[in-house]
Amino acid sequence: MDLGHLQRVIEATYGERDRERGVPSTVAWLAEEVGELAQAVRKGSHEQREHEFADVVAWVASLANQTGVDLDRALARYADGCPKCGGVPCRCA
Repeated sequence: MDLGHLQRVIEATYGERDRERGVPSTVAWLAEEVGELAQAVRKGSHEQREHEFADVVAWVASLANQTGVDLDRALARYADGCPKCGGVPCRCA
């Protein structure tokens, strides 16, 4: 699934509820999910890590939707490697 498709699915599934919740609450939920991901990376199983990565990306998509950011467009800055030096791998000091 590409990010644009994910954003559309998240919008269709949760968009109304997410907008009612608002950006500050969505940021709080995202932060909580990042904490759960950190725990899964440190102590969890592969399946738990997959679950938490999915939750974090879904909350990022929700936040992007609420703030009018197209993730495909935003991430295009990394399409050719490092956005600062253009290197693959990065050659920044």
